[in-house]
Amino acid sequence: GSHDSFSFYIDEASPVGPEQPETVQNFVSVFGTVAKKLMRKWLATQTMNFTSQLGAGIRYFDLRISTKPRDPDNELYFAHGLFSAKVNEGLEEINAFLTDHPKEVVFLDFNHFYGMQKYHHEKLVQMLKDTYGNKMCPAIFAHEVSLQYLWEKEHQVLVFYHSPVALEVPFLWPGQMMPAPWANTTDPEKLIQFLQASITERRKKGSFFISQVVLTPKASTVVKGVASGLRETITERALPAMMQWVRTQKPGESGVNIITADFVELGDFISTVINLNYALDEGEDDTT
Repeated sequence: GSHDSFSFYIDEASPVGPEQPETVQNFVSVFGTVAKKLMRKWLATQTMNFTSQLGAGIRYFDLRISTKPRDPDNELYFAHGLFSAKVNEGLEEINAFLTDHPKEVVFLDFNHFYGMQKYHHEKLVQMLKDTYGNKMCPAIFAHEVSLQYLWEKEHQVLVFYHSPVALEVPFLWPGQMMPAPWANTTDPEKLIQFLQASITERRKKGSFFISQVVLTPKASTVVKGVASGLRETITERALPAMMQWVRTQKPGESGVNIITADFVELGDFISTVINLNYALDEGEDDTT
């Protein structure tokens, strides 16, 4: 999976997102475009677009949705501090890949909503229906979802929706079925301790589970590396330790399930995670 999956495109001409603190709003109002260019270096956690991510092997997308202040069209946008692409464009890009690859399955995790009223949620639900139709798998028990089941039903999309709206729509999986504990640290050692502890504590049945192999910059980190950005200052330096942790994991009910990262093309993140699946086959051989 990719963290802040849509952030490969951030519109520097857009206003600051409504979720940003007043200090950020003030910074941009004083320094304008220069401030947004610097912000982009810290807000963009991916460089590949949806099609490239899918082609590389990404199957879980972390999606955050926002309205724009004073937008007469009430459009919905992906957002992370600044605004990204229109939601309908991103959904259609993913759908084009699924149409070309009918046995592939993706997880769309709508986990943050900013500035959205009831009618915005209704608009997003309709957009999902119009784009994916019967490709969407209705919410059932997580352990019942096998690839075989999805192929038989011709389902390719599981939509997780972190809002009470999910309870009203059969094809929206409740957000609590996709927990994603967040370490909120810049320290790779603390991150690995957190990841290990959260796997030990995860519920074994009834939900999917995300391990976020992601470091989060503090304000002081941003100030020190303001011109270099997230990738250079944090992600690349911590990559060897984080990848070592990934390589030693076991998949399955008491292990890892979905792993997300920033800049998924770095190192051998994607191929390493895909290779963990083969350990499941080995486990089955041991028990038969």
